Amino acid sequence: MKPVSTFESPCKMPNGLQWFGDELFIMDQLTDDVLVIDETGKLLRTINTPTENGSGITVDDNYLWTASNGQSVSRPARSTDTHLGYIYKLDKKTGKMVDRYRTPDGGGIHGIEWDKGPDGKARMWVTAFNPTAIFLCDPNDGMKEIDCFRVSLPRLHGLARDGDGIWCAHTTDNVIVKYNVETGKEIDRIAMAPGDPYVHGLSIRNGELWYADANFAGKHNTATRDKPEIGKLVG
Repeated sequence: MKPVSTFESPCKMPNGLQWFGDELFIMDQLTDDVLVIDETGKLLRTINTPTENGSGITVDDNYLWTASNGQSVSRPARSTDTHLGYIYKLDKKTGKMVDRYRTPDGGGIHGIEWDKGPDGKARMWVTAFNPTAIFLCDPNDGMKEIDCFRVSLPRLHGLARDGDGIWCAHTTDNVIVKYNVETGKEIDRIAMAPGDPYVHGLSIRNGELWYADANFAGKHNTATRDKPEIGKLVG
């Protein structure tokens, strides 16, 4: 699989990524705004959010969800900042907070993915660092834990649900692993090559994986390229 740059990023730090219909929602880690572009890369709208150090993003029929990772090092502090890890439930049009939930492990959060269970009820996949794991939560019951499986690789980032599995980007190692959603066992892996983008955001559309490289020069120093990137994996 090879990364192919597809759209010029509408923001400086595209960290989270989510296709919903023919719109691509992008979480900007710098401003904590959500940028929405169409299939041609045209910017449709910008949504201001109360997210702090935004990372993951997902969308359902009614709401916009963002992963608020904690204290931002990329922008000035705001009165709405908490310096804590939260999952925000937001109005899809205005970005105003409808509700918010602490993360399963009480810490930071990078990846979230909305899903439907076999019974058709909403579920949410959530990454965690302590332990390194992927949680399945109930967004209609205060993000109550439904299930959890641990993973060995660190720094879990973007998530993308696909068939019997869920893809997770492990950004420091720059690999994307597909885990079986029932057992948590690894069933596939994509290793990025030296010089490739560092995968932060992840989404899937028509069987193709899309990625965002935030080009972030924080403590992990994944700003190895001259600009951020949004593209897809082909091969």
